Amino acid sequence: MKVAFLNLQKLNKRFETSFKSQFETFLNKGHYILGNKLVEFERVFAKYCNVPYCIGTGNGLDALTLILKGYITLGKLTPGDQIIVPANTFIATILSVKQAGLIPVLIEPNEATFIITAKTVKQNITPNIKAVIITYLYGQIDGMDQMKKLCNQNNLLLIADAAQAHGAKDQNNNLAGSIADAAAFSFYPSKNLGALGDGGAITTADSILANCVRKLRNYGTSKKYTNEFIGTNSRLDEIQAAFLIEKLKVLDIDNTKRREIASRYSNEIINQNIKLPLWNNSNNHVFYVYAIRVKNRNHFCEYLNKNQIGYVIHYPIPPHKQKALANEFKNQSFPITEKISEEIISIPLNPILEVSEIDYIIQVLNNYTCSD
Repeated sequence: MKVAFLNLQKLNKRFETSFKSQFETFLNKGHYILGNKLVEFERVFAKYCNVPYCIGTGNGLDALTLILKGYITLGKLTPGDQIIVPANTFIATILSVKQAGLIPVLIEPNEATFIITAKTVKQNITPNIKAVIITYLYGQIDGMDQMKKLCNQNNLLLIADAAQAHGAKDQNNNLAGSIADAAAFSFYPSKNLGALGDGGAITTADSILANCVRKLRNYGTSKKYTNEFIGTNSRLDEIQAAFLIEKLKVLDIDNTKRREIASRYSNEIINQNIKLPLWNNSNNHVFYVYAIRVKNRNHFCEYLNKNQIGYVIHYPIPPHKQKALANEFKNQSFPITEKISEEIISIPLNPILEVSEIDYIIQVLNNYTCSD
């Protein structure tokens, strides 16, 4: 049996009829940018996340960057301020800080959850630290009560990189887009809520920030040809907004399916050579990926290739070791992050997996023997 890591064509085939209808409406209407479908998506996604405001952007990186630039424009951040960021996040989180003219300060995650903790943040707070970006990595929310309390006590902005956590909830049943001061989402095609191209969004309960970033994403305009701020061009496409409205209708169903598969993996994969992700069986995880750890990853990858099971490594090179950032972090060491990056590997988990494919993956992983 051959099991792809993710078959996007099959994933989106479920929406073919509604997509074609939306596209025909889009063509006939002739309004391509900042139209009614974007307004509708912003409304329904804000409602879904239980926040008053959603601002669609061109992608997830822009969403994070615009949050930071919004806070700079409003005087809550100043260029050169330091921002705490997870060392093990996708590089986009760090790029957003750099592109906003701020300074990233990397800290290690909790090795079991892959997420930074309030305790570690507290150890790294200095007078120059003005905000914390927490990444809900792989689709999991953890420790937000303590993080919010710490940030409030120290007058720090709390920003969520929720690019992998559409629909995830914390222990108080709060959704990913409603917990921090502002949250950034990506709608990259492979995400739990994925477009058919690039896309992103910001969610917040802060009306002043929302109004600011709404202008910043559109050249800084308060009205056409009147530029209030130094802005950029980052707007969620009208057609992608239309597609996302359709896919949002089944997001919770898809996330439930993801958790059901994750539950099977967690209960049925029994192999001392494979370390499974920590999860308390709650809705705090939406399993954007199911990331396991193995000691000899090269050997394990060869084994998966031989058995025709797809995989992706999230992420093989940590940001501080990337050439683009090497000079900035050349004298810094993050052993937990580096260990994770050497062992992590994601196996197939998505709503379109067949029962026979899940059975096969479990069987193959249980039969794996490690080579030292």
